[in-house]
Amino acid sequence: MSAPRFTTLGCRLNAYETEAMREMAESAGLRDALVVNTCAVTAEAVRKARQEIRRLRRENPDAPIIVTGCAAQTEPETFATMPEVTRVIGNSEKMRPETWAQMVPDLIGATERVQVDDIMSVRETASHLIDGFGTRARAYVQVQNGCDHRCTFCIIPYGRGNSRSVPAGVVVDQINRLVAQGYLEVVLTGVDLTSWGADLPRQPRLGDLVRRILRLTDVARLRISSIDSIEADEALMEAIATEPRLMPHLHLSLQAGDDMILKRMKRRHLRDDAIRFCADARRLRPDMVFGADIIAGFPTETDAMFENSLRLVEDCDLTFLHVFPFSPRKGTPAARMPQLPGPVIKERAAKLRAAGEVALERHLHAQIGAEHAVLMEAPDMGRTAQFTEVRFELPQPVGAIVAARVTGYAQSQLLA
Repeated sequence: MSAPRFTTLGCRLNAYETEAMREMAESAGLRDALVVNTCAVTAEAVRKARQEIRRLRRENPDAPIIVTGCAAQTEPETFATMPEVTRVIGNSEKMRPETWAQMVPDLIGATERVQVDDIMSVRETASHLIDGFGTRARAYVQVQNGCDHRCTFCIIPYGRGNSRSVPAGVVVDQINRLVAQGYLEVVLTGVDLTSWGADLPRQPRLGDLVRRILRLTDVARLRISSIDSIEADEALMEAIATEPRLMPHLHLSLQAGDDMILKRMKRRHLRDDAIRFCADARRLRPDMVFGADIIAGFPTETDAMFENSLRLVEDCDLTFLHVFPFSPRKGTPAARMPQLPGPVIKERAAKLRAAGEVALERHLHAQIGAEHAVLMEAPDMGRTAQFTEVRFELPQPVGAIVAARVTGYAQSQLLA
């Protein structure tokens, strides 16, 4: 009898939730099961989930396979019809201890093979007090889940439900516990972080949460994951300007650099808004670097529209690019729009990635000779405050922050 084994596909929030599920499943006494936490952000993500399930069945012919996550929530029938799958669990159900407790005596041949409720009816986000994951270097704290926006390309609100926030006091308590355990860096995670607080009394904003964390905890480094720049509030901008413990790295959900495409995506910002935000943030914090999500080949995107997105890499001075070739998701408005040919999408994605590589190399070159405080994730690798990877010649203590002088760079890493 062995502990359940988990496979995580998709985002950091999924990885966080996997650790919470692991604790609940093990506490319930579940054994010899395989759990796949799926992603639904693209059709390719769903295909990979099915591929992974088949691989797990080939390698483990007798083990029960439990499928959960966003793809299980948005299209449970896709997985329920797979002969390899034993149980399908929705995103709300997977975070309930009783779900895992019920599975132990009645897993194989369970009468309720599919447990997927209406995610839109969920009103709370539980704060699962896990002890961090990945490495002993940093911990991830979920402060928000779901999304109230309906971008035309995105299926995630139907997998995650409407926006819900973890109260600030609960977040502060968890971070204090993690700091007491020795974590030096905490990352705030969520589906739509800048919507944090809208459902709480007096409707605080993300900047209020950040300032409260920095005031009431001794965390050495606080990091924010992806944000929607148009929703950045004054308190957050003030924290960027005045709080050295808030890391100078923001990942922005930009998606495109052309106003017409942004409108067809139903985004809430225009091109100039993104450029202005990056300029303002860098004025407040000169060492700030930006990552961004950009979609290549959105329906109706002309060559000129794509060039606007390509130029955004320079105009916003982006450093880390996450490029997504457009993939229609059934049930979204964008799937019903005039689609571009696959080769065009592939070519545009390649151009964006190439621009991202140039931008990253420019950033790496500028760091030669600079001194950085590096949080070690492995004996020979850590990250700067700007989240740039640093490779060391000599081993360093994992989880410690060490002083480093950059001597050069290779591929996508600084050398120190």
